[in-house]
Amino acid sequence: MPPPVVETRRSENYYQVKATIFGALIEAIDLAQLAKLDGESAREEIRDIVNEIIAIKNIVMSIAEQEELLDDICNDVLGYGPLEPLLSRDDISDIMVNGAGTVYIEVAGRIQRTGIRFRDNQQLLNICQRIVSQVGRRVDESSPICDARLADGSRVNAIVPPLAIDGPALTIRKFKKDKLTLEQLVKFGAISYEGAQILQIIGRVRCNVLISGGTGSGKTTLLNCLTNYIDDDERIITCEDAAELQLQQPHVVRLETRPPNIEGEGQVTMRDLVRNCLRMRPERIIVGEVRGPEAFDLLQAMNTGHDGSMGTLHANNPREALSRCESMITMGGFSLPSRTIREMICASIDVIIQAARLRDGSRRITHITEVVGMEGDTIITQDIFLYDILGEDANGQLLGRHRSTGIGRPRFWERARYFGEEQRLAAALDAAEVAATT
Repeated sequence: MPPPVVETRRSENYYQVKATIFGALIEAIDLAQLAKLDGESAREEIRDIVNEIIAIKNIVMSIAEQEELLDDICNDVLGYGPLEPLLSRDDISDIMVNGAGTVYIEVAGRIQRTGIRFRDNQQLLNICQRIVSQVGRRVDESSPICDARLADGSRVNAIVPPLAIDGPALTIRKFKKDKLTLEQLVKFGAISYEGAQILQIIGRVRCNVLISGGTGSGKTTLLNCLTNYIDDDERIITCEDAAELQLQQPHVVRLETRPPNIEGEGQVTMRDLVRNCLRMRPERIIVGEVRGPEAFDLLQAMNTGHDGSMGTLHANNPREALSRCESMITMGGFSLPSRTIREMICASIDVIIQAARLRDGSRRITHITEVVGMEGDTIITQDIFLYDILGEDANGQLLGRHRSTGIGRPRFWERARYFGEEQRLAAALDAAEVAATT
C-alpha cells in the first residue's frame, strides 16, 4: 500500500513562527562554512542553531511540532523545501506547483491536491532557481521559461512571472528509482505477454522505432524498456532536452541541448546534437523527443545505416505520428515535395508504437504498427497488434484486451531471421492470435 496522500494543512501561525526562526537562522549561520559540510553534518548544525533560537525567543511548541519545524527548515536550506517529502515518495509520478499555495500530485494515474504550500512566491522562486542552477540553467524575469532535471533524472519545467500570472509554476515528472521493465508493463496490463515478446524482438533486431503518445502516456518509460534489448557491444548516443533516459549498456554517450545565455548566444539545439552525433560513429541514435526540424536529421540517420535508432513524439495515433513527422520537416524550412518527404519517412521508419493514457488513468500500449510502403502519395501502414476497449467495471476502470490482427509475416520478418529471432517472432504472433480468439 502506498503512503497516504500528504494532506497536512498547517496554520498561519506555524508559517509565521517558521518565518521568524528562518530569518534568525540566516543571520546566525555561516552559509559558506555550511556548504563545506556533508548533508548529515549540515543538518545537525542547522538543528543545533534552530533549537537555540527557539529557546532564546521562548517559542512554545510540542516536541512533534519542533521536529516538524526542524525538518522543514533543513529542507528549505539544504534541499527543495516543501517538495522534499513529495520527492522522497516513489508512488508519485508528477508534482504540479501552481504558485506558493497550491500543490497537486498524480498518484496511480489520478491527480489530487495536497496540503503542501510554500511560505510565499519568493521561496518558490528560490527553489526553482536552485533546481535549474544545478544543471547550468537559469530562470528569472529575463529568462522566464526553463527545462531542467533533478540529480535522479526527474524532468523539471519552471515558468515564472511575468509569464506565470499567479506566481511561479513548477512541474516535476518524477523518475522512478526502480526502472520499469517490459515484464512489469505486462503485470500492470499495459501490454500482453505476447505483445511484450514482439516489442523485445523489435528492439533486438534493430528496427527503427518511433514511439508516439500524448502527454503522460508513458513514452519515455517505453523507450527505456526497449533499450534494454540493445546488445552491450553497441555504441549508443542519446540526444535529449533534459537527460533522463536510464540506459544500462556500458557504451553510451549522453548529449543534452543547451538554451541561449543571457546575451542570447550559445544555444545548442536538438538538431545540432543529432547532426553532431552522426560524426561520432553511433550504432544506435536515440532522441528523447522529436519536436522540430531534427526529425529530418533523425530520418536521414535511420536511412543511412544507423538501424535500430529510436525516438518519441507527441501524437494520438500512428497515422498522426507520420503526419507530424512530415509537418516538422516542412516547418523546418526544407523545401522538399510532400511525396519526397513521405518516401523518406517510409524508407526510414519500420515500426510505430502507440502509447496512451486512458480516461481512468491507466496507461496502455494501443498499437504496434509497421510502415509498409507507398501507394501513390500515401504511406501505407498495417497494425500488428491492437488494444480494444470492451467496456468498464463498476469502479469506472476500463476493461479491454490486446489482440493480434492476424498478420502472418510482418515486414521486419527477414530482419528477425537475420538476427536469429524468426522462431520466437512466429511463436509470439501465433500465441497472440490464439489469445485473441479465446
